[in-house]
Amino acid sequence: MRLGYHTITWGGVVGHPVGVTSVKDLYYLANGSMEQAVRDIAAAGYAGTEMFDGNLAAYADTPGRLRDLLAAAGLDLVSVYTGANFVYPDILADELHRVRRAARLAATFGARRLVVGGGAQRAAGTTDDDYDRLAAALDQVSEIAAEHGLTASYHPHLSTIVEGPGQVERLLSRSRIRFCPDTAHLAAGGGDPAELIRRYPDRIRHVHLKDLRREPFSFEPLGEGELDLADVLAAVREVGYDRWLVVELDSYDGDPAEAARISKTFLDKALT
Repeated sequence: MRLGYHTITWGGVVGHPVGVTSVKDLYYLANGSMEQAVRDIAAAGYAGTEMFDGNLAAYADTPGRLRDLLAAAGLDLVSVYTGANFVYPDILADELHRVRRAARLAATFGARRLVVGGGAQRAAGTTDDDYDRLAAALDQVSEIAAEHGLTASYHPHLSTIVEGPGQVERLLSRSRIRFCPDTAHLAAGGGDPAELIRRYPDRIRHVHLKDLRREPFSFEPLGEGELDLADVLAAVREVGYDRWLVVELDSYDGDPAEAARISKTFLDKALT
């Protein structure tokens, strides 16, 4: 297994403001310097990185800049994260337009994986039909990814309709999308991330590692929280997953480079 690190920690995630009025132009963005993020991730000893679709879009007209940056750092672009609401029929075509653009950008810069979040929580409450719509949309996402030489995986996330184990099952039983377990989001949603990895061995194509504290709630660098990450890594080995492990830390009060180093030190010890 090779180790990567997500650039989200450099500035945290925001949405491109034009997406408020034009769904087709909405991106996820890490609100910081990708140049600094890439240098810091490489200096911490990781071999790859994951970025948001919006951060890649900034290099769409000058792709050589990002290719040169990654090459100088010795990093692979492992994966690209995107997402959408997926439950509102009237805007689905525009949301899939964005996914297609994200897949095209990912392929342009050599990534092989598309990580997808989403599934909106309605103000009036979630219906069973919402899971059907989400599943059908994610099947289309899988097809779009495949057209660009990518594998798409769904990432459960707090504030979506797929947070905990029962909701994961409701989705995966309806869709052929692959599964990207996120250890902290699954735990915060009431699940045991190691058990869920063991439950879906044939669906896992990507893994996000992060730690958490429940009181007060915070995401943490690996080993700084309360998750049983040794069991998570044991589960990863047991199911035969031998691909990239990507550390993702949504926010950090200190230097993001320091957080990357803390998690890398933990993994170096845990994986020996």
